[in-house]
Amino acid sequence: MNVATTTALLRGLRRELEEGGLRGSFLVRDLRTGEEIGIEPEVEFPSASLVKVPLAIAVLERVRAGELDGAEQVPVDPGRVTTFGPIGISRFRHPARVAVEDLVYLSTCLSDGAAADALLALTPPERVAASLRAAGIAGITVRHAMEDLHHTPVDRLDPDEAHLAHSLAIDAGTAGRGHRIPQLDVARASTGTARAFVDLLQALWTPSRIHPEVAARVRGLMAHNVLRHRLAPDFASDATTWSSKTGSLLNLRHEVGVVEHADGAVFAVAALTESRVPAVHQPGAEALMARVARTLRDRLRSG
Repeated sequence: MNVATTTALLRGLRRELEEGGLRGSFLVRDLRTGEEIGIEPEVEFPSASLVKVPLAIAVLERVRAGELDGAEQVPVDPGRVTTFGPIGISRFRHPARVAVEDLVYLSTCLSDGAAADALLALTPPERVAASLRAAGIAGITVRHAMEDLHHTPVDRLDPDEAHLAHSLAIDAGTAGRGHRIPQLDVARASTGTARAFVDLLQALWTPSRIHPEVAARVRGLMAHNVLRHRLAPDFASDATTWSSKTGSLLNLRHEVGVVEHADGAVFAVAALTESRVPAVHQPGAEALMARVARTLRDRLRSG
């Protein structure tokens, strides 16, 4: 890539993000060559539901090794969540029994927090973190249950006051990325960087210390992710496959995934963002982060 034109491109994308009210950490890597391009890929963010990918890896490895029975029926308490966003068991009103492997599906493909917490009861955060270390993946922390993500100021406000929680999320941070809201404090929340998540994607899509059977199953789950409103519109087509996982919490909007082209090209993409706009629904922010990620991929692909 031409250094001057790449520098100008990155400068323009940073300006677009600033004007759109977003701070973004992006990284795109060609998984065939290792070449990459990014914007602040080392910035640490609370990972929100992105942590469900390492969780899936850890649980499925335990199933493969015979430590867990994938068909075992697990009692799951209803989430009874009433706030906007969560789906699946998180919104159930009554107890259920769900097989371990089906909980992995719900957690990964529907981003069901209650399903993830049922899995974390079997494979707690420290086991998930140990699984990442065993795979040689650094830069991703796993510290708490998903239920903790529901105990933010937005859950104590009426729906028409949700913007106040977003204002607090925007204004209560520190220069060192600490935060008055624990779920947004990088010293207390589960966290990761764009680079760390791209490393994880590379370990899933190319030979690595993750067992091939486990990697293949996680790739399949990510290919069936039902939340496709963020980066998918810019990456999915008849000539590509987009496999991904989203993460959202207050003013955070993330997505990590892999785009596989019919011609054999494969790119890992990580987009981690935080908004300075105090609003729950921000389709413009979703479109902007997708456009930035797509532009970086296009630049990398064109050479």
